[in-house]
Amino acid sequence: MIKRYEEWADTLIEKIREKMAWVSEKNKDKIPYQTDAEGNYDDRSNPSVNWNQDDGLSWWTNGFWGGIQWLLYQDTGEERYAEIARLSEEKLEKCFQSFYGLHHDVGFMYMPTAVADWRLTGRADSRRTGLHAANLLAGRFNPAGRFIRAWNDTWDDTKGWAIIDCMMNLSLLYWASEETGDPRFRQIAMLHADTARENFIRPDGSVCHIVEFDPETGKMVRSLGGQGYGEGSSWTRGQGWAVYGFMISYLHTKEQKYLDTAKKVADYCLENIPDSGIIPVDFRQPAEPAWEDSCGACVMAGGLLELAGCLPEGERERYEDAAVKILRAIGESRADFGRGCDAIVQNCSSAYHVQVHHENMSYADYFFMEAVYKVKGTGQFMW
Repeated sequence: MIKRYEEWADTLIEKIREKMAWVSEKNKDKIPYQTDAEGNYDDRSNPSVNWNQDDGLSWWTNGFWGGIQWLLYQDTGEERYAEIARLSEEKLEKCFQSFYGLHHDVGFMYMPTAVADWRLTGRADSRRTGLHAANLLAGRFNPAGRFIRAWNDTWDDTKGWAIIDCMMNLSLLYWASEETGDPRFRQIAMLHADTARENFIRPDGSVCHIVEFDPETGKMVRSLGGQGYGEGSSWTRGQGWAVYGFMISYLHTKEQKYLDTAKKVADYCLENIPDSGIIPVDFRQPAEPAWEDSCGACVMAGGLLELAGCLPEGERERYEDAAVKILRAIGESRADFGRGCDAIVQNCSSAYHVQVHHENMSYADYFFMEAVYKVKGTGQFMW
C-alpha cells in the first residue's frame, strides 16, 4: 500500500467495482477483446464469428478477461467472479486441442486464468492447465540463440524472431519451476531474459520491439520497429513490457542484473513521460498526429509500481509518483465509468502504423485495475 495515495485509490476502486459489477455479468459468457460502435464487447470465443486460428480462441489477450475477474474476486470476495473467470478458463483449455494457434503469449493466456485459479483456490485442474501451457512455452525455446520464438509463420517467417513482450510470459516458466521443482523452466526463462538484456535494451534505456536472430546459428540479424514508430524508436508499451518483465525476472530469481535493467528502462520512461501523464504510442513519434496508447500507459504504471516496491525508501517515491501520475491521467480523462461502454480504459492503440487508433482493449482494463489495486495493496502478485 502507498499510504499517501490510499484515499485516491479507494475512490477509484469504488468506481471500478460499480462498473465491473454489471459489465462482468453482462459479458460472463464471452471472452472480450474490444467494443463495437455501440460500446458492447465482442467475443473472441464465439465460433460463429469468422476469427482465424490466431485471432479467435487463441488470441493473445484472451486470458485477461478471466484475470479481471480474479482481481475482482480478491477485492470483493464475491464467488460470482470466480465462476465467471472459470468460464474463460474452461474455454481456453480447448486451445490445446487445436494447437496451431498457440504462440509465445500462452503466459498472457494462462497466468491470469488457470495459474491464478490454482493459486487462489487450489483447483487441481487449473494447475494441470498451467503446467501444460508452460511446457508449450518452453518448447518454443531456441537453444542456439537462447530466445523464445515469437509468433507463428502465419504472415511472415518468424522462426528467428523474439519480442520484448515475451518478458512478461516468462512468469509462466518461473511459476512452473517453483511449482514442480524442475529447474529447466527457470533456466529457459533466465536465458531468454539475458538475451533480451543484451540485444533489446539500448544504452539510454530505450527498448527495441523485435529482434531477429538467425534461427540456425543464433546470431543477431537486425532489429525491427515493430509496433512502434520505426526502427530505433521507443514504443511505449514495449517500454512497459520491459520494466514489468525484468521486474518479474528479478522477483523470481533475485538476480540484481534484472532489477538494474528494469530501473534503467524505467529511468528512460520517467525522462519522457509528458507533464499531462498521457502516454503516446511511441516516445519518439512526431508531435502530430498525437496518437496515444492508454494500454501501454497502464502496463508501464504497473511495472513502475513493482520496481518501486523493491527499492529503499527515499528512492522508490519517484517511481510511485510517476505511476500514479499515469493512473490519475487515465482515471480522470481516459476512463469511462458509465453504462455507454463496456470497457473502462479508452484511447488505446495497438500500434503506431495501424489505420484505427484510440480504441479500447480488455487488457488495458486488466492492467489499469491491477495497478490501482497495487497502490491500495489489495490481492497477491499475479505474475
